Amino acid sequence: MGGTPFGKALGVGGTPGRARLGDLGGTGRERARRRGQGQLEAQVLAALHHAPGPVTAAWVQERLDGDLAYTTVMTILSRLHAKQAVTRERSGRAYVWTPAADEAGLAALRMRRVLDGEPDRDAVLTSFVSALSEHDEQLLRALLDRADEAEAQAEAEAQAEAEAKAHDGAHEAGPGHATAAGPVGEGRPEGEAHGDGA
Repeated sequence: MGGTPFGKALGVGGTPGRARLGDLGGTGRERARRRGQGQLEAQVLAALHHAPGPVTAAWVQERLDGDLAYTTVMTILSRLHAKQAVTRERSGRAYVWTPAADEAGLAALRMRRVLDGEPDRDAVLTSFVSALSEHDEQLLRALLDRADEAEAQAEAEAQAEAEAKAHDGAHEAGPGHATAAGPVGEGRPEGEAHGDGA
């Protein structure tokens, strides 16, 4: 995932490489207040991405060096779950958590959430696009073109699959249906096909 907001490589099981967030000074609650909600979510997501598999909130809290209260970690995880950025499943009496989106995905979710909260989406999108740099505009155009091509390809594949199924169904039902209707079945005497050979 590239760089990590922890500033150090994360280790597993308390290894020396584990990130330490306790260098910021002040109590854990004061540090949590100073950090923005988005930064906290990014840190929790980063910890989950370094996890060996589904992990508990206590595991996440430990990887944050106990810098956040357990209830705060649970709140952040629940918030990320509501945004569909993480998934969870029961393991005994607790939940285990898995990342469903990386930091870029989380940023995209936040952007979509802001857009969904605006009454005039057209105006917001127009303003957003008009403020893009030339590079970002070219990238956006390329992404949209790629999405259109992928959608057209998916539709063509779905149409081809539907036609193949329809053709296979007609082919399987065809000889039997034709025999019952009267024409001679392949490899059968004419009289038998018409019921005259009994």
